[in-house]
Amino acid sequence: MPRISAPTVAEHRRHQREALLAAATELLVEGGVSAVTPGAVGAAAGLSRPAVYQYFASGPAILGAIIEDAFPKANAALLEVLDSDAPPAERIDTYLRETLRLAADGAHRAAAALSGAQLPEEFRGRLRELHREQAAPLMSALRELAAENPSAIGNVDLTAMLLGGVVEAAMRALEHGAPLAAVTRHTIAHVRGSLHL
Repeated sequence: MPRISAPTVAEHRRHQREALLAAATELLVEGGVSAVTPGAVGAAAGLSRPAVYQYFASGPAILGAIIEDAFPKANAALLEVLDSDAPPAERIDTYLRETLRLAADGAHRAAAALSGAQLPEEFRGRLRELHREQAAPLMSALRELAAENPSAIGNVDLTAMLLGGVVEAAMRALEHGAPLAAVTRHTIAHVRGSLHL
């Protein structure tokens, strides 16, 4: 039996899988979907190609695992800081603050790399589902604001789409080295102004 680098076999396997996913995510971000092959992922993680197949059946299976690893963690972190009893304007501020913090920490790198990629429909469908889950707290707060002041919010779906563009621009600013505190402050001010808060 090969030597393991953890107290238990289960923990060793978990560490190995995490190392493979981290390597696969780096390959995805740097080289796109086509760079994520079992051989390349194994080499990047310091494991043989046959070892990779103990965890993932194929390149597409690795991509699916990246999706299931990255999004739920970010979504859970977001929900953890949101107070569902807070006023909607406060929830929007918190949503923006945490989304940008996660982006600054690199949590959205895999999602950004996957968003423009040619993926099988099952993956595209799952990505849409996870995006909806991620946007749900923002949509809920916008609907509450629209109920309070319909003329200020207008069409909730269109408003959410436009705000999404603002958040994407803020994330790009972070990627280009803008300080998190300044980007967060400007983004919240911009969104509050556009929503007449």
